[in-house]
Amino acid sequence: MHSFEYKNGSLFCEDVDLQQIAEEYGTPSYVYSAATLRDNYTRLDEALTELDHGIEYAVKANSNLSVLKLLADLGSGFDIVSGGELKRVIAAGGDPAKCTFAGVGKTRDEIVYAIEQGIYCFNAESEAEVAFIDKVAGELGKKAPVAIRVNPNVDAKTHKYISTGKSENKFGVDFEFIEAAYERASKLENITLRGLQMHIGSQLTDVKPFIEAAEKVAPLAARLKELYGIEFFSIGGGVGIVYSPALASGSTEWWESHTEEARPLTPERYAVGVVPFLKDLGLKILVEPGRYIAGNAGVMLTECLYEKKGTAKTFKVVDAGMNDLIRPALYEGHHEIVPVKEPTKQTPHITMDVVGPICETGDFFCQNRDLPDFAEGEFIALLSSGAYGFVMASNYNTRGLPAEILVDGDSARVIRPRQSVDAILESEIANL
Repeated sequence: MHSFEYKNGSLFCEDVDLQQIAEEYGTPSYVYSAATLRDNYTRLDEALTELDHGIEYAVKANSNLSVLKLLADLGSGFDIVSGGELKRVIAAGGDPAKCTFAGVGKTRDEIVYAIEQGIYCFNAESEAEVAFIDKVAGELGKKAPVAIRVNPNVDAKTHKYISTGKSENKFGVDFEFIEAAYERASKLENITLRGLQMHIGSQLTDVKPFIEAAEKVAPLAARLKELYGIEFFSIGGGVGIVYSPALASGSTEWWESHTEEARPLTPERYAVGVVPFLKDLGLKILVEPGRYIAGNAGVMLTECLYEKKGTAKTFKVVDAGMNDLIRPALYEGHHEIVPVKEPTKQTPHITMDVVGPICETGDFFCQNRDLPDFAEGEFIALLSSGAYGFVMASNYNTRGLPAEILVDGDSARVIRPRQSVDAILESEIANL
């Protein structure tokens, strides 16, 4: 569920009218709901109460400092994939000792920085990386905590770009080689084997792949605990969100109108599926949600600039582009699009492409979609944009990054101002 709904003829985030947000702060802008962020974190935390567990929010999903601070205040740890993300966590008041550092290509500088800051663990993706961490730690005269990521060869049945748990993916050590990898790592002088990690993919809407992976890897975790004294087993993230119908899924009534079997995956069903395989391991269980926490907590607002009617299509040209939200162009990611002004029964529906100003044919947010009509100068919202939205934005076509706004109850504040073109050019001008 989430906190976006129509009230009084306009789309609201919690108790704030998004029409007013768009008019006051301009577009394109990302708007996040603090209540939804808190609710998503709390529901997952409560679903896992049967386990000794920790939530490591995946910073890559949405790394705004105010979002990280909100989650840190709830007690969250953080899953990071760069030294820059670790700096963000620290700047937001997060605890490095509750951070796990993932990613396949950690550099020397990143490893040094992470060791110096006292992170909880490196999640190593290969034996070569473990050897490199050992070498860097030795040069510092320290021991580095390491978990090796196992690739369980489980098909997450998600988009090929966000599947990570099969043998052909670049992540982790193949299941059949992992025990030998731990044996060799145990002989390294500057490594402490602290845990085991896996992550099979993102945006999973069926609990079965999670169950398959937990059932397969839990016995391995038990053996590694006995042999090397590991203290945690990270089962990764991947719980999906509702992209369609996104707006309707914000209400309790929508969920209650579906049978348990027909509902999208919830944290409660996820926990019921995996907890039986984990509760008797005697290990701390870490989870690494990103999209689940932030995805449906945000929308992107954009203004309709023009309508272009051709012989084949009707185009609605908006002021946001693929540089602002790349998911549709990158891997055909779906975002529900709704007018900020609530449609009435008399509002016509038309088949349209919603496109941006970028000089690329791939610069679209939807194609051939039946939507309530909206006019030039009106605002629309792209729902479920809180994860992998702003963090993947760019300055392509020399366009400034959009503003980010956090709503909490009836208050709204800018948590990142809109980037000006002058700011983009500043460093280059200084080096002419």
